[in-house]
Amino acid sequence: MEKFVEQALLYDFYGELLTARQRQVYETVVLEDYSLSEVAEELGISRQGVHDMIRRCNHILEEYEAKLHLVEKFLNIRKQVQKIHALADEKGIEEIGRISNEILEEL
Repeated sequence: MEKFVEQALLYDFYGELLTARQRQVYETVVLEDYSLSEVAEELGISRQGVHDMIRRCNHILEEYEAKLHLVEKFLNIRKQVQKIHALADEKGIEEIGRISNEILEEL
């Protein structure tokens, strides 16, 4: 999985468990693609401090995933529902296809 997609999924699932400051820095650098220097200047901290906070946040998010496996479960469920949808289309079972589409949209 692409690194950005992985980081975004981890943040979607576990981001609320970070402190407000960590969320602010992580969102700005990782999700909004600001440079470390821009964020450091805006927050009045060093570029190295921003870098360390991003590394620390990634580590925290990865630890949550290692314990809870929510992203892994989400991806597995999505893959299974996609298979159900493909089979329903193949067999011409419209109701199952409609339901699987609704589930995929919710995920």
